[in-house]
Amino acid sequence: MRILISGASIAGPVVAYWLTRHGMSVTVVERAPTLRKTGGHAVDLFRPAVNISEKMGVLARMQERATGTDRMTIHQEGARRPVRADLTKIFSATSDRHLEIMRDDLSEIYYDATCHDVEYVFGDSITEISPNGEVRFENAAPRRFDLVVGADGLHSNVRRLVFGEESRFSAFIGAYLGVLTLPNGADLDGELFMHVGVGRTAGMYGARHLGDARALFLFRSERELDYHHRDVRRQKALLRAAFDGMHPEVDRWLSELDRTPAFYFDSISQLRMGTWSRGRVTLVGDAGYCPGPAVGGSTSLAVVGAYVLAGELAQAAGEHERAFPAYEHAMTEHVRRSRAVALSAAKTLIPTSRLGVSGLAQGARLLSALPAGPSRALLRLATKSARLYNSMTLDDYPPPPAASAGRVGTR
Repeated sequence: MRILISGASIAGPVVAYWLTRHGMSVTVVERAPTLRKTGGHAVDLFRPAVNISEKMGVLARMQERATGTDRMTIHQEGARRPVRADLTKIFSATSDRHLEIMRDDLSEIYYDATCHDVEYVFGDSITEISPNGEVRFENAAPRRFDLVVGADGLHSNVRRLVFGEESRFSAFIGAYLGVLTLPNGADLDGELFMHVGVGRTAGMYGARHLGDARALFLFRSERELDYHHRDVRRQKALLRAAFDGMHPEVDRWLSELDRTPAFYFDSISQLRMGTWSRGRVTLVGDAGYCPGPAVGGSTSLAVVGAYVLAGELAQAAGEHERAFPAYEHAMTEHVRRSRAVALSAAKTLIPTSRLGVSGLAQGARLLSALPAGPSRALLRLATKSARLYNSMTLDDYPPPPAASAGRVGTR
């Protein structure tokens, strides 16, 4: 069985790994000329995604590349004294198995686990998908596949071709995210510095293996801002305006905007679709059900979705008429709850009032000061994320004994 996957970031390589283990032949097409190394930001993997990664044999390498962020200093806008917190206690209270890693590092690790068994085609993109599986590309000759999987992110090309324009499914939740790479002049290693005000939060962190640092910006907006997704100059101007006068340290971070080697800016939006499958095509990860970048555990959800999709295809012996509905049934509740978590997390991380600012800082201090048992109990009462990730259970999808590897190589 020949399966084409669009996207070589996170969900794409994970679903490719499991499909090949189930004996299917997989091709991954990626628009970028190489693996994307755009700076990116740190992402969280919770217990289900960590367990899946361990089954893939890549957990040790992921642990080597973990950010190691274990301390947090929070400056409340207008307050004199910062609040310090122990992140190890907060993370352990949220999930009994958690790992933070840079998105680019995670993508590379998943790619390396698959590149010998999967055909990767870089520098190309799908332009047309016919009902019988005929696929046309920007550069390569047309090819026929049994199934096509869109794993190409929030702004999915496959989703646009098969389901229609993104605006039909995207729900703006009132916030924006910006990330830039800058020199690690403070020699940050394992510590996150945050400045929190009403409607805006900025943070900076680094890790020894990075060689540089990341500044993360989250801010609220009652309406969607007017900019083109490729107009970087406009995006930077919007970011500067949103954080104007917050703190001299934040001003220093923003002063790197015109020199940064990597910059990301986007709305925090949810994908809300009634179905992720149509004919021979299905979507996985952010392409189908992004709960909200940076606030909804979208990376963990993408890893889980990729694993489940491959497993259901294997159980159905490749019959997508049975596998796709089973995949959607298995993931629907996870997706619904992740959306709710994202809305709650956005409200906490980007407070809407001074009381919320104080609550974020003092809550973090309290959780890190309490012993592990009470802090875990308190966080489970106060947040939805802990209940979501610790309650996720996944079926086991053992590969057939005679499963063989798929296509080999990269071009």
